[in-house]
Amino acid sequence: MSPFDVSRSNAELRSKSPLEIVRWAISRSAGRAIVSTNFRPYEAVILHLAVQAQPDIPVLWVDHGYNRPATYMHAEALRAGLGLNLRPYLPRVTAAHRDTVLGPIPTTDDETGLKEFSALMKLEPFRRGMKELAPTVWITALRKVQNPNREGLDIVSLDENFGALKVSPLFYLSDADLDAYLARHQLPNEWDYFDPAKADEKRECGLHAAWGKTAAQGAAVSEIGARS
Repeated sequence: MSPFDVSRSNAELRSKSPLEIVRWAISRSAGRAIVSTNFRPYEAVILHLAVQAQPDIPVLWVDHGYNRPATYMHAEALRAGLGLNLRPYLPRVTAAHRDTVLGPIPTTDDETGLKEFSALMKLEPFRRGMKELAPTVWITALRKVQNPNREGLDIVSLDENFGALKVSPLFYLSDADLDAYLARHQLPNEWDYFDPAKADEKRECGLHAAWGKTAAQGAAVSEIGARS
């Protein structure tokens, strides 16, 4: 898809419903669409939409090992309730191993440390999942209101980090819109979610930021050995 095609598609899709956008995305995937999730608040919406359009769509989930119990319970509830074709990808090192060797999760005062944490525990397994699943279309739950870094995105974008057409059907929806969707379809939500790779909702973990393109290349268990 050329930049012109992307721009034209965005103009056309802004008047479409989220389900229509998901169906549009899948129709252009040549059978190779995926949806990603982290089971954060409101993720049930994008997952419900995706399985309506394609019940067996692969659901890429990086389980970095730091999720809270409520998030794991939420993931299991949605897996069972929606019949998700869940494809979990885990880091090559456990959370306990990483913390023992490298110490606690970095704070927002340590931007370099957070990027290294994200590369090791989130970006590397995500990149591995994208390589194995090899999607042409990547459906996400990105929304414009989530943080300032997403202001420059749109419903459709050419993702340079993972080489797929990224489609975000919820991009212009508000929290109120998603609350209404959850209520209408009697879907659960989860508010205890925390992403250690972000540490703050205004940061990016690297999946949707330019620096994430190369951050995972050196992230492997051997890195822990080199730094211990």
